[in-house]
Amino acid sequence: MSNQNLSPVKWLLPLLPLVLACIIYFGDLQTSSFLFINSLTQGVPDIVWAFLTYLGNGWGVFAIAFPLLLLAPRLLTAGIFAGAISAIASSVLKPFFDLPRPAGVLPESSFHRIGELLLSKAFPSGHTLTAFAIASALYFASAKSKHGSLLWLFILASLVGLSRIAVGAHWLTDVLAGAGVGLWCGMIGVALSQYIHGSQLLLPNKIWPRFIAVGGLVTIYALLTQTMDLELNQPLQYASVALIAATLVLFIKAQMTNAS
Repeated sequence: MSNQNLSPVKWLLPLLPLVLACIIYFGDLQTSSFLFINSLTQGVPDIVWAFLTYLGNGWGVFAIAFPLLLLAPRLLTAGIFAGAISAIASSVLKPFFDLPRPAGVLPESSFHRIGELLLSKAFPSGHTLTAFAIASALYFASAKSKHGSLLWLFILASLVGLSRIAVGAHWLTDVLAGAGVGLWCGMIGVALSQYIHGSQLLLPNKIWPRFIAVGGLVTIYALLTQTMDLELNQPLQYASVALIAATLVLFIKAQMTNAS
C-alpha cells in the first residue's frame, strides 16, 4: 500500500461527519432528525435493515470478509486491525459518554423499533463505527488505482448506519459520530497492518494466515451459539458459517498444495 493513500489531508476527512453531528445535537435537531428518518425507512422491509445491521456486527462482517484470506490476505489483515481498534474505541467511548438511546427518551409508540429494547450507551453507534472502519481499511489498503471502484464500500457502510436509525437503536448523531471515528480506526488499521511482513500474508502455510483461520473457527462457534443483534439474521448467520467453512476447506487444500 502506498503511503499516499493516507496523506495528511485524508486524516481530516472524518471531521466532517463529526462536525455535522455537533450541529444536529447542539442545534436541537436530535429528535426531529431521528423521527423523520425512522419514519421514512419504514417503507423498506424489516429484514433488509436487519441484514444491513448484521454488516456492522464484528462477527458478521468478519465472516463475510473471510474469503479474503485466500483472495486478498493483505486487505483482510488491514480489516482485522481496523476491526480490533474499532471494538476498543466503541467500548471506551460508549460508557464515557453514556448517552440515552431513542427508546430511553421517546415514547415507544412514537417510532418504529426492531429487536430488543436498548436504552443507554448510544454514542457513538458501534455498528456504524465498525462498518466504516472496515470500509476505510479495505479502501485505503487497496491500490490507489482501485479506489474509484471501491467507493461502494462507503455507500454500504452508510446504509449500515441508516439501518441503526431504521431499527430504532440510534440517533443520527450517533451514526455520524460512528462514521467519523470508524474512518479513523480504518486508517490506523491500515497503518498498523504494514508492520506485518508480506511473506507472512501471501502464503497459507505461514503463521499469520493460520491465526486468521483459527479466528474463523471461533467465529463459526459464535455464529452458531449466539443471536447477532436480531432474530431475523439467523438464516444469514448460517449462510456465514457455510461461507467460512468453504473458505477453510480451500485454505487447507492450499496448504497441502504448498507442502507437496
